Amino acid sequence: MAWHEEGSALVQDYEFGDFAGAIRFVNEVARLAEAKGHHPDILIHGWNKVRLTLSTHTSGTVTDLDRGLAADIDDL
Repeated sequence: MAWHEEGSALVQDYEFGDFAGAIRFVNEVARLAEAKGHHPDILIHGWNKVRLTLSTHTSGTVTDLDRGLAADIDDL
């Protein structure tokens, strides 16, 4: 599934083979987000699913910061 807009955010859902894979992915996203200084909302649910939500809260909309981080996450 590709990134899609929900309200004023970009959202992407991921499913992994196991819990450890989901956590490894979350840790990679966290390192990338720290380096970029732009942080997604991260939801780990079920035992192997992750939902990322990107939004620039100060602008109340999706910005180039969100699109750029989404593209970088796609490259992981």
